[in-house]
Amino acid sequence: MKPKNLITPQEPYLELAKELGLPHPVFFKREDLHPYGSHKGRSIPLMIDKKIAEGCNHFAISSSGNAALAAGLHIQKLNEGKEEKITLEILAGKNINPGKLKKMEDIKDKNILLSIQDRPLQALFMKTQDPSVQSLRQSNDDVALDGYELLAKELLEIPNLKAVFIGTSSGTTAQSLAQNMSGVEIHIVQTSSCHIMSDEFIKYEGSDEKSIADAIVDSVANRKNALVPLIKKTGGNGWVASNEEIKAAMEFAKKHAGLDISPNSALSVAGLMQATYTGRTWDGPVVCMICGD
Repeated sequence: MKPKNLITPQEPYLELAKELGLPHPVFFKREDLHPYGSHKGRSIPLMIDKKIAEGCNHFAISSSGNAALAAGLHIQKLNEGKEEKITLEILAGKNINPGKLKKMEDIKDKNILLSIQDRPLQALFMKTQDPSVQSLRQSNDDVALDGYELLAKELLEIPNLKAVFIGTSSGTTAQSLAQNMSGVEIHIVQTSSCHIMSDEFIKYEGSDEKSIADAIVDSVANRKNALVPLIKKTGGNGWVASNEEIKAAMEFAKKHAGLDISPNSALSVAGLMQATYTGRTWDGPVVCMICGD
């Protein structure tokens, strides 16, 4: 049972830490148990609420899944019993994960619309040329950073926390954590398909295979110039996980924590495994972010 002051549990795994040669627990931050399904439920609703307060009632989002689901679930909640409805247009790519597509189809109604696009980001840009349509893109809206401040506060309830590992696409969550967690290393983990930020820390020598961690898709990296110096200041690093390493991390979590985690969530574990294999250790607990599907 999670403490009342936490939105999601912070679970310590001593056996997993021992297997990695770490003297203190590894915590899994279970954002997959967030009411909106992932860590995106921290920021997307805040962005929506702020824009509604400013008079907006029509939103659009390009998403690989989690952000759109958080937006859709929040708008469903806001629309309950209201005569004037909020509208959301979800623009998904043709290669979207079938499981996430099914979840999106399940929340569709006359106010939550779903379309499959060849170029969803370009479609979003064109859609939001209409000033009445508000984009929910986190990478260029700093309100999204505010949404993760509470996440940082929850993590800081872990005594003597030393490091956080997080799978990273736009870098919004990592940037907010780095800004709000003094004295804690922030480590980002990217994939064989998308590693533009991690390239600032390490030289990835593997093949650019299509990653099974399909939520890491931001190749524009608007937040790179802000995020990379912040990570370096914390003493953190960037890592890249191949499909083989992601699968190994999933098996590792299953064996030593008893959890079935998604490839996207397994990125944090894969990054921690790489870090310990290169000799990193900490004199306090470490967190792996289990962000969602």
